[in-house]
Amino acid sequence: MQTLVQNQQNQQVGGAPRDKRGEFLKGCPPVFSHATDPLEADDWLCAVEKQLNIAQCDDQQKVLYALGQLQGEAQDWWESFEYGCPANALPVTWQEFRENFRSYHIPEGLIELKQEEFRALKQGSMFVAEYHDKFAQLSRYAPNEVADDADKQRHFLKGLYDGLQLQLMSNTYPNFQTLVNHAIVIDNKHKEMEAKKRRLQGLASGSNTRPRTNPQ
Repeated sequence: MQTLVQNQQNQQVGGAPRDKRGEFLKGCPPVFSHATDPLEADDWLCAVEKQLNIAQCDDQQKVLYALGQLQGEAQDWWESFEYGCPANALPVTWQEFRENFRSYHIPEGLIELKQEEFRALKQGSMFVAEYHDKFAQLSRYAPNEVADDADKQRHFLKGLYDGLQLQLMSNTYPNFQTLVNHAIVIDNKHKEMEAKKRRLQGLASGSNTRPRTNPQ
């Protein structure tokens, strides 16, 4: 950390500070300590990198400012990593930081489990919008399986319940989002019809059980 700070100070020109930390912090980048779900670690890295790019930080600033957002176990990880680096090693680049962060906080074993969860994903009792959100989350762990739009459509269709899947398969869609939009509309209509059917059945059941009065 001290080496990174020194390098940052050496980048000042004519005594005028070039620190962009204030601009970086304006975007309210999240802090990171520990994640039981690797998605959380990946989301943190993506969110921080987005703010670093918005602030137009250079490579060393990216590492320095990202380190400032680490706490707890994540801070311990970095200190252990830094301790293992040779004393005369070059400053850690942003690419090296990303690779080592992901290697430690997003281990391959968990990635494989998430990939299997994606392949087995079914809509079940979820609304299509909920299923789509889950699909989008898990597909990040299997990018090769959704490399193009046709692959995304095929995997998405496979996880829908049979009736909806069959209805959607009778058409072709220009892109994945169009398929999702049609699935949401049709699924909502199905649920409206089912709710109406249950109400009518309830009314019919109630009328059949109404006590009769004997004629005088």
